[in-house]
Amino acid sequence: MVIAYWIVAGLLAVLYLYSGGMKLVRSAEQLRPMMAWVDGMPLSAVRVIGLLEVLGVVGLILPPLVGVLTWLTVAAAVGLVLVQLGGITLHVRRGEIRVLGLNVALLVLAAVEIWLATIWL
Repeated sequence: MVIAYWIVAGLLAVLYLYSGGMKLVRSAEQLRPMMAWVDGMPLSAVRVIGLLEVLGVVGLILPPLVGVLTWLTVAAAVGLVLVQLGGITLHVRRGEIRVLGLNVALLVLAAVEIWLATIWL
């Protein structure tokens, strides 16, 4: 279970650090080609989503790595599930059904991470 936890955490970390980091540092014009939905919300909301994604990664990696406050790992994974539920809702409302595959995959990975964290930690 430990190896499975770290594999899933690593996958989520790579994807969310990239996605969240872009949302934190790029302008709306730079994000638009990859994320058309940024036109429909304030840039501050996009930044908050990016911050939540990066904090989710920190919560998945840091507590189990140092062995302190490990309950934050489950909270971080739950937060990432909620981020994906929001993303799925947004894409469905915008009629962007073709992009839901990545959102569903990330939702499933985050849910698996919740399960692994509750068993391992």
